[in-house]
Amino acid sequence: MNQSQVLFEKAQKLIPGGVNSPVRAFRSVGGSPFFTKQAKGAKLITADDQELVDYVCTWGPAIHGHDHPKIREAIADALAKGTSFGTPGPAEVEMAELICEVVPSVEKVRMCNSGTEATMSAIRLARGYTGRDKIIKFAGCYHGHVDSLLVKAGSGAITLGNPDSAGVPSSFAEQTIVLPYNNLEAVTETFTNHGDEIAAIIVEPFPANCGLILPLPGYLQGLRDLCTKHQSVLIFDEVMTGFRLSIGGVQQETGITPDLTAMGKIIGGGLPVGAIGGKGEIMDYFAPLGPVYQAGTLSGNPLAMAAGIASLTLLKHESPYNRLNNFGNTLAQGFREIANDKGIPLQVPQTGSMYCLYFSDNPVTNFDHAIDSKHESFKSVFHKMLDKGVYLPPSSYETCFISAAHTDDDLDKTLDAFKSSI
Repeated sequence: MNQSQVLFEKAQKLIPGGVNSPVRAFRSVGGSPFFTKQAKGAKLITADDQELVDYVCTWGPAIHGHDHPKIREAIADALAKGTSFGTPGPAEVEMAELICEVVPSVEKVRMCNSGTEATMSAIRLARGYTGRDKIIKFAGCYHGHVDSLLVKAGSGAITLGNPDSAGVPSSFAEQTIVLPYNNLEAVTETFTNHGDEIAAIIVEPFPANCGLILPLPGYLQGLRDLCTKHQSVLIFDEVMTGFRLSIGGVQQETGITPDLTAMGKIIGGGLPVGAIGGKGEIMDYFAPLGPVYQAGTLSGNPLAMAAGIASLTLLKHESPYNRLNNFGNTLAQGFREIANDKGIPLQVPQTGSMYCLYFSDNPVTNFDHAIDSKHESFKSVFHKMLDKGVYLPPSSYETCFISAAHTDDDLDKTLDAFKSSI
């Protein structure tokens, strides 16, 4: 028995399922998870000393790679001054200035501790601002484990075959209208019937928690137009895409401006951080100025702010996006060519440094298409590539991430591993 198996057996006696986040348990792909003892650059080192090329990147935040020296130095400098203050600190203002500067829609920002907190708070704020109750979300879009949003959710909720979580009262879900992504007619019809009841649309502009789904032309603009027409709030959940596709996220790339944006992952530099940002008029509904209560003991934590400032500053001044985009294109095209040569149907949606593998004959443009892809094929490829030193997300419903620390040699190794695994 290897060291990871020993640790997992012990963990299962102490932690529900042996993990602190469900998708880590490898339930979707089978087998037991490996444990990581160190991460550096684009590599993980397991408890059994296997080196892996990492395409999970801590589920997105490690855009600079693991243990970047400038982020590590920033954390060390902050640590020397204290771990938590419970008062406002200078780094919170600096972080707010950075976010407002680079994210097109953000005039004011409130820090919190996770992406889930960000989406939860954005929904509450939209309801408080509009005085309405109903929310539109889209099948397969995952917005964290918020009660009212765990309806046809993505990420680990699908992986475990339980998208409607136990413990969520049906009355919560009744205020959530779930529609198919990329179907603008369904949204238009819903607004026609319930327009004066809908507080907000919340959407991953590029859904990345049921694989990776890209919007059809005109779809996101259509959502913007409907929200404007019916005076509803458009919320972009850019926890994954924010600062990753460009420093300003999807909204910078598309020119479509939401009213509120939920952010996380990369802005923490590897530490727990979330944020809600948007129009000043809406943001001022947050307490202490307004009636919408939102708080957090560790919000704006000085260590997390230091790591996040370092992460965003690197993106601002070193701008790795062209290189990341090229690497994304190279991998996606390589995967397609290998599969085509072997006569295996494979879809590889890719944007910038994000991509996924759908073993499917047809393009995947919504949740139902994602569900219908051949998950057993992914399961087989996942384990074979892991044996060859390449770590993909342990679920066909997750997105792969590339970091600035990946090299041409890493990409070559990845495609060679795929070729012998498919």
